Amino acid sequence: MTVLRISNADARRLWLSAHGLSGAPSGSDAMGVIRELGFVQLDTIQVVSRAHHHILWSRAQSYREPMLDKLLRKRQVFEHFTHDASVLPMEMLPLWQRQFARMKRKVGGSWYVGVASDVLTQEILTRVREEGPLCTRDFDTVVEKRAMWQRPPHKKALEYLWYAGELATCHREGVIKYYDLAERVFPEVEVLPEQGQIDGLCAAALDRLGFGSVTEIRKFWDAVDPAEVNAWADAADVIPVEIEAADGTWSAALAAPDIEARLSSVPESTGRLRILNPFDPAIRDRVRLKRLFGFDYTVEMFVPEAKRQWGYYVYPLLEGARFVGRIDAKGDRKRGTLTVNRVWWEPGVRPSKARDARLAAELDRLCRLAGLSQVQWAA
Repeated sequence: MTVLRISNADARRLWLSAHGLSGAPSGSDAMGVIRELGFVQLDTIQVVSRAHHHILWSRAQSYREPMLDKLLRKRQVFEHFTHDASVLPMEMLPLWQRQFARMKRKVGGSWYVGVASDVLTQEILTRVREEGPLCTRDFDTVVEKRAMWQRPPHKKALEYLWYAGELATCHREGVIKYYDLAERVFPEVEVLPEQGQIDGLCAAALDRLGFGSVTEIRKFWDAVDPAEVNAWADAADVIPVEIEAADGTWSAALAAPDIEARLSSVPESTGRLRILNPFDPAIRDRVRLKRLFGFDYTVEMFVPEAKRQWGYYVYPLLEGARFVGRIDAKGDRKRGTLTVNRVWWEPGVRPSKARDARLAAELDRLCRLAGLSQVQWAA
């Protein structure tokens, strides 16, 4: 059997198309974007706009920050843990029951629970049942000796119950999460056998990736174990392929059953220049990013300042199907300004009037997302 070989140019186009980054973003269909991506990572850091808002805006340019909470309040999406805290389409709930159990086992007895005893968790459940949605500020347990990352007992207990699927996020006020009983947030769903959930998760991951290794399929949701993915791959209707990397080397992968149809219909990437969020799902796997695009990118917010090469929160610049640089920009909502501190172009990429104009247009669009009025360049 001849293995289908996918050139680097085609692999890039497939990858960007699968992640909604081929055509020019239009409209405000946040729900459609979340369904297509499978999940959107949540993050509390706000340099210009928080990661989840930025990711949605990159694909739906009329998206604005309040729209996501509206979807949460309408019960069209739910929050839980993939590789990190994320928002998922409510249609994923039947495949997510085992993930609640997996996360309950994973965090049970860990630092998340710690001194959060069964008595405390039952007290919290009783209060939420009787009083309605509550947030961490509605509880007053304290940490006796404050240390980095250490949390009060009630915070640990709330998170544990959230991971276990006994509590669910019902809405947010800013970044503050309000918890309610899961039975009052989640609709009744069909109870699928565990193997059905595993198969569904793996198939849904590969469908959204287009192609990937067994490890990449597992990492997509981070809701199945390596042995489970290997067993699924052995039995599933998948296509073995070889993918050409940016450096000309080839690696084995699996592709969705309709990979040839995707190859024949995948669009050319628009020449638009985009400012992507550091947590965008298209670039989350830095190893794969470098392999496919030759772009070496690291988030340096956890790197000591003296050792940073670029900066605390630096955004990749995607132009067409090529990463052409990175930009250090910061929003000031009180002043209404987006300050550009520095732009770095990749080797072989030359600034030009046309490229500068594309970057300026994207900065103006980013201002509108964050409610800022002007772009200013640092001296």
